[in-house]
Amino acid sequence: MREQILKMIEKNSRIDLKELAIMLGMSEVDLMNEISRMEEEKIICGYHTLIDWEKTSVEKVSALIEVRVTPQRGQGFDHIAERIYNYPEVNAVYLLSGAYDILITLEGKSLKEVSSFVSDKLSTLDSVLSTATHFILKKYKDHGTIMANNDERLKMTP
Repeated sequence: MREQILKMIEKNSRIDLKELAIMLGMSEVDLMNEISRMEEEKIICGYHTLIDWEKTSVEKVSALIEVRVTPQRGQGFDHIAERIYNYPEVNAVYLLSGAYDILITLEGKSLKEVSSFVSDKLSTLDSVLSTATHFILKKYKDHGTIMANNDERLKMTP
């Protein structure tokens, strides 16, 4: 039952709990109690809103930064990952397999601001060997939601 609850609220965290309880064949009280338990157990870590910032007046630049690091003895990648995720600009930090060790997602007001973060804060950390910054130019799908408007047709000129 937990898996079904999680799948449903992951897709729509604002789903009406009464409606969800009916869909799952359980009482609303039991559903709320189960969700509360999963929050206490940190299975449910938070609730987020997906915003298409391109449709607002807010200037925002998103980037993916690949980082190669030297793992520290006795701590592996955990210590450097913690130092990185404590920066307020950083949205996410992932340990990877492959050519790079860590992937960071972050946002800034401009390309310059993101570049400054990489050169002034990230690249200066002792364990960091190299970085590669990739700016996100357009989001087509994010968190399972299609962001691009596929109904737009190319306008033909006579």
